Amino acid sequence: MSNVKSQIHIPVLQKEVLEYLNPKPNESFIDCTFGGGGHALALLEKNGPQGMVLGIDADPELLKTAKDNIQNTEYKNRLVLSCGNFANLKEIAGKEKFAKVSGILFDLGMSSWHLETSGRGFSFLKKEPLDMRYDTNNHLTAEKILNYWSVSEIEKILQEFGEERFSQQIAQSILEERKLKPIKNTSQLIEILKRAVPFRHQHQKLHFATRTFQALRIAVNDELNSLKNALPQAIEILKPGGRLALISFHSLEDRIIKNFLKEKNKENLIIILTKKPVGPKNEEIKINRRSRSAKLRAAEKL
Repeated sequence: MSNVKSQIHIPVLQKEVLEYLNPKPNESFIDCTFGGGGHALALLEKNGPQGMVLGIDADPELLKTAKDNIQNTEYKNRLVLSCGNFANLKEIAGKEKFAKVSGILFDLGMSSWHLETSGRGFSFLKKEPLDMRYDTNNHLTAEKILNYWSVSEIEKILQEFGEERFSQQIAQSILEERKLKPIKNTSQLIEILKRAVPFRHQHQKLHFATRTFQALRIAVNDELNSLKNALPQAIEILKPGGRLALISFHSLEDRIIKNFLKEKNKENLIIILTKKPVGPKNEEIKINRRSRSAKLRAAEKL
């Protein structure tokens, strides 16, 4: 087991996730965002000897790596991996015979693998092709958006999905660049942003490319609609007393989650377990800087 642990990044808010999902022996769980598998393994440690975990991920390559890592562990017979988008949660759960479960987790952060290893342009710190797809069967890429979408469409996604205050200038700068040559890689995009974003805003705490990269990634993977579609299905699949834990990393996702939980609470379908979102402790932020913007909300089905 230890060799698998060494290959898996400690997932964000692991202690808090276990506290809110409260796994007991022989219960079944769904991890809708399997990623590197850290959360799923933590659940499997608690729900033995017969408890199962269904791990869903949109990225076939990531799941293949996970399968190889898990092959020689005591958990391989209790972990079911399914490749798909959690927007189809109910269908996937039905197919894998996870009809009523004790807990469901969404960790909406990007996996370290995508940033560091995938080579798909998720990181603005490396020169990579502008792909940004989780599911490589998806026909839409960031490159297509930047080269073929209209200026007003690009401005709209930067504004809505990136909350980018310089969306207009950036969209204009993208147009000027693509008239000269196609926009192919992340380094090229960074240069475009340098021309568009006023110099004094290029040295803030938040890197000036963060919002643009976020907006493109959300648009390519249709992330917000997937979340909106998945949440009602999650409540349906939970058994009474079952729990839902949701980790978001930016205000757009958090707003969708917060409003959904409020609405279901009013309908007496759930009770909210987190009055305010739970963030990482200082020790965790020191070890994993990416965890600093994480927010966990949790609820229990009535």
